[in-house]
Amino acid sequence: MSETGRSGTKRSRIVDAAQSRGTASKPKRSNGGRSSGLGRIIIAVYGVLALSATVRAVYQILMDFGGAPLAYLLSLLAGIVYIVATFALASKRPGSWRLSWYAVIFELVGVLVVGTLSYVLPALFAHPAVWSHFGSGYGYVPLALPLIGLWWLRKHRPEASAAGH
Repeated sequence: MSETGRSGTKRSRIVDAAQSRGTASKPKRSNGGRSSGLGRIIIAVYGVLALSATVRAVYQILMDFGGAPLAYLLSLLAGIVYIVATFALASKRPGSWRLSWYAVIFELVGVLVVGTLSYVLPALFAHPAVWSHFGSGYGYVPLALPLIGLWWLRKHRPEASAAGH
């Protein structure tokens, strides 16, 4: 792990790398830090919801569509939104932050509207949807997740990263 330098003294490649890094320009933060730390957990939770909501909705639509068509279609819509949010949050492509933002906003509005309607017009939700009763069937994660996601996205918006915040 060490080499002999020009002066004949042993030098560590680790020390050399650290010294050269100090003189080089600072590396850019990739993806605004969205896919590391808490961001990974958020993306993982979105992935689990995407899978569970979509599989559940497809199964319900195939087996008993007439039982609660609105609820099942809304669950499928929720699954699609979770899929979009998962991939957009994990992506480093230009525009992925904006797509993430819109998907999570749509999700929050969906949870609030469907959650309210499921209490006001319970006949429409003979069977629960992912967002009915504000996501109570999923431990209220569908209500909490977009709030956490919007906070995380706001904290890691591209403008804040570019300005050094």
